[in-house]
Amino acid sequence: MSMTAGNGETGKGRVAVLMPLPLERAYDYAVPDALAEAAVPGAFVRVPLSGRERIGVVWGEGGDDVAPARLKPLTAVLESPPMTEPLRQLVDWAADYTLALPGAVLRMAMSVPGALEPAPVRTAYRPGHGAPPRMTEARSQVLALLQDGPPRTAAEIAREAGVGAGVVRGLAASGAIEAVPVPEIAAFGRPDAGRVGPALSEAQGAAAAALRAAVANESFSVTVLDGVTGAGKTEVYFEAVAAALAAGHQVLVMLPEIALGAQWLARFRARFGVAPAVWHSELGTRQRRETWRAVAEGRAQVVVGARSALWLPFRSLGLIVVDEEHDTAFKQEDGVVYHARDMAVVRARFEGCACALVSATPSLESHVNVGSGRYGRERLPDRHGGALLPAIETVDLRETPPERGAWLAPALRAALAETLAAGEQALLFLNRRGYAPLTLCRACGHRLHCPHCSAWLVEHRFAGTIECHHCGYRRGLPEACPACEAADSFVACGPGVERLAEEVDAAFPGARWAVLTSDTVQGPSQMQTLVDAVAAREIDVLIGTQMVAKGHHFPQLTLVGVVDADLGLAGGDMRAAERTYQLLHQVGGRAGRGGRPGRVVLQTYAPEHPVIEALAAGERDSFMAREAAEREALGLPPFGRLAAVIASGPGEAETQRAAAALARLARAEETRLGFQVLGPAPAPLRLLRGRHRFRLLFKAPRRVLLQPHLRRWLAGLERSTRVRLQVDIDPVSFM
Repeated sequence: MSMTAGNGETGKGRVAVLMPLPLERAYDYAVPDALAEAAVPGAFVRVPLSGRERIGVVWGEGGDDVAPARLKPLTAVLESPPMTEPLRQLVDWAADYTLALPGAVLRMAMSVPGALEPAPVRTAYRPGHGAPPRMTEARSQVLALLQDGPPRTAAEIAREAGVGAGVVRGLAASGAIEAVPVPEIAAFGRPDAGRVGPALSEAQGAAAAALRAAVANESFSVTVLDGVTGAGKTEVYFEAVAAALAAGHQVLVMLPEIALGAQWLARFRARFGVAPAVWHSELGTRQRRETWRAVAEGRAQVVVGARSALWLPFRSLGLIVVDEEHDTAFKQEDGVVYHARDMAVVRARFEGCACALVSATPSLESHVNVGSGRYGRERLPDRHGGALLPAIETVDLRETPPERGAWLAPALRAALAETLAAGEQALLFLNRRGYAPLTLCRACGHRLHCPHCSAWLVEHRFAGTIECHHCGYRRGLPEACPACEAADSFVACGPGVERLAEEVDAAFPGARWAVLTSDTVQGPSQMQTLVDAVAAREIDVLIGTQMVAKGHHFPQLTLVGVVDADLGLAGGDMRAAERTYQLLHQVGGRAGRGGRPGRVVLQTYAPEHPVIEALAAGERDSFMAREAAEREALGLPPFGRLAAVIASGPGEAETQRAAAALARLARAEETRLGFQVLGPAPAPLRLLRGRHRFRLLFKAPRRVLLQPHLRRWLAGLERSTRVRLQVDIDPVSFM
């Protein structure tokens, strides 16, 4: 239901209404007298726009730039909890910071329009005023059941009273029970904040106490929970979750990929007695509607989700946790471009609550914020329960390469044999999906490439396809080369995880292996199945991409082999070294988490590289200090500012002209404003999904805000409507 205006007076008030559409501002509407009391800031309303009814949010008071007679009235106010002021502040802040349209940002906070309507109504029964013509034992059981509890549906009555459906129908016909409409509200379990958790070590206890104190202050704070892999960071911040629940607040826990949260969900259930609400793309329409509404009404007390959970309508947030805060999956690259970790900190500021950033390898941005005093830090230097960090050794592939046609060097193959002989489990890591990254014709050298992107097609031998990992294009491997028409001439170049699986299968015929990538595991249910199989010792060798690096705890896994430790170090990405260190440190941390010692073998062609040396020596802090010094000397984030603008369009020439025109506008003020314009240049992926791409970078000192100038230049730019300009403030990807 909703409150409608009817045919009463239009009223004298006006409000500004923002709609989840690509609009630059809120529009003014008149407030009918009948709706004046309900049309408060944050209220969800129906309004006419361009001949259609739209749902929007009352954003505040209207202006005076439109004559009252020209204003259209609100149609209705929906019976949904209003959008809170902190969430409205976040929408405004995010739009201003990212240069996105406010309506586009609002759309992320209104992702489930169906949840704005009341819950569907079902028919239930309660005691009536009549009496059955005759009383039977079955009828007595039904009446006794309803006398002592809430209304129930016919199916619930039949099940709980142990009677047939005909008994319920007969009682309803006689008036002994009467039908009542009941909203169909999904039940969300209430986590038990008083439930005793596992015993904590002294370091864990101190960190937990600090986080509990931050929650108890009920004011904005950010704490980096910095602990080695296997230190028990999750149990520490669970103590802060319990504190927030005990104080009557809600909690948001963000994971980089919710598909990886299978073990996390089991640990939460063990700690608090029930499962939390979850928020991810695999939820069906009904689940999304029920969860969104439950969050808005405060019935869902703890939500765990991916970055989109940041925009849920919490009524009273007491704690935000960003687990694996360093992970680049928190950056959204399409649509509204934003970093969910940073936006989580902003939301915590508006909510006036505590925020915990959790990682074994915190980002350089977080390190710098700790050093400046903006963030607090709690450290867990040791693994929980006396387990030791794994020993790390490097294999120089220049001196001891694999056999021809193989990818595992003798040292790694021997370590794998020892591990399997001891009845332990191993993990092989290679951050390449599919069978091989490149397929070419041995007759003429032709390389199979995507028709829509400037990228090679990757063979997926398990599926019998070649695929583009950027646009999703897929086809079967052609029988003949399209360039020279040679038959059966294609050869795979380089290894992917499927090729590693083939090698393991041949070298260790009795070993049970599984491949873990986004191709083989899609969603929490499939991940749970795989996690259970590993935990049950049904898998000896787990082979995977970066999905294997995130948060998994397998006590019997003692060996991690990194097949190509150099893979992420090439290219001009300023974060390449930091990201490679984080990824390899995290994947190595899967080894030796139980009682048995762990071992990590890094295959590399550059053992002298600072990243490889730091990993082998366990010198994370000195590595991060060196990274910080290099970036500060170059004026790069987090010591300077970067913004990227990507021009994309169907025509290469017109796209390049638009990018060049923007560069000219900026360069006219380059000296006066004290920044640099780099480009335009073809993007590394110069063709993506059929659109040509040119990239500009704007580099400035910390004291210069780039957004006002970018907004002005973009507004004054003349370009073809076919060319899109996407702004990326604080870019993470440079593709």
